[in-house]
Amino acid sequence: MSITGFSFPTSIRFGAGARKEVAKHLQSQGLKRPLIVTDKALGALPVLAEFKSHLAGLDVAVYAGVFGNPTASQVMDGAKAYQAHNADCIIGFGGGAALDVAKVVGIAATHDGHIIEYAWDHPKVRAIEKDLPYFVAMPTTAGTGSEVGRSAVISEDDTHLKRIVFSPKVLAKIVFADPELTLALPPHVTAATGMDALTHNIESYLSPAYHPLCDGIALEGTRIAARSLVTAVQQPGNLEARSDMMMASMMGAIAFQKDLGAVHSCAHALGAVCDLHHGLANALMIDTVLEWNQEVVPEKFEELARVCKVSGGGEQFIPWLRALKARVGITGKLGEHGVKREHLPRLVEIAVADICHQTNPRPCTSDDFKRLFEEAM
Repeated sequence: MSITGFSFPTSIRFGAGARKEVAKHLQSQGLKRPLIVTDKALGALPVLAEFKSHLAGLDVAVYAGVFGNPTASQVMDGAKAYQAHNADCIIGFGGGAALDVAKVVGIAATHDGHIIEYAWDHPKVRAIEKDLPYFVAMPTTAGTGSEVGRSAVISEDDTHLKRIVFSPKVLAKIVFADPELTLALPPHVTAATGMDALTHNIESYLSPAYHPLCDGIALEGTRIAARSLVTAVQQPGNLEARSDMMMASMMGAIAFQKDLGAVHSCAHALGAVCDLHHGLANALMIDTVLEWNQEVVPEKFEELARVCKVSGGGEQFIPWLRALKARVGITGKLGEHGVKREHLPRLVEIAVADICHQTNPRPCTSDDFKRLFEEAM
């Protein structure tokens, strides 16, 4: 057997009210001038103002220039805001887009060149040679788990292609995961982000890569999401369900260091071509892709059915998943969400080029992706 390395280094403060500990923590590190990186919508909402009220004693600036799928220009603008404030640390406050931008603002603020030049697949990829600013992550959604990830997905502004900046250096020094920050999320956002978390856990478990630690985390994350997603959508103020979904989100992101699969390759393509929300794109593709995968790993679907308490075993897992989507209000095919048949060639091209499907349970060709997209139309 080959030698494999494992790493779970992120410090996490989890629970209702965790946001109130941030100021004391930063001060204990000798930090005084944080830049909050968030998105436009959150920047105008009371939830951000309430959080800032707990940062007394700090000189706080806010960059609220993130919107839609995160782009390179948003990162570069955030770096300018960091430099203009003479900041000494970064607080990422928001969903996956804001957190992904926040992770790499520090690179652009302290290193030469454009942020895309630090993407792992850039032909002349630059190294992250300097220490990065102290980074604190605070998720306000329960889906991407970006707060515990060591990569950021950033789109090119002109082509909309998603590029990945990957390095342990972009990991948050500490995560403050406060489920109270998710209480105001509307049901459709809770549903889409929750399906993202569920997809991360399921695809990580199905990946053939060797990582038993991640397998255990992914199965437990799947179990937690399966028991609480509907409640979180239908009872937005249920703090226990919100806590479960925030935990499942983090567990999915920790687990997918094992890698993901073809659902995510499809979702990345849908985000690039049709600007679909990532969680919604995963939800629209997951049952189609998993039904195809089930043929080669039926024993893993038996285990998924067991942890999700699906009566009838693995054969009923896909019908259960479709029913779950309907219960949280995610219905319709791709075509009902703005995807057109003329998009198919570009969708297939981007999905094939995406790295995620390299660890799908069965190999994916361009013909496979074409058929999967057509079935989901």
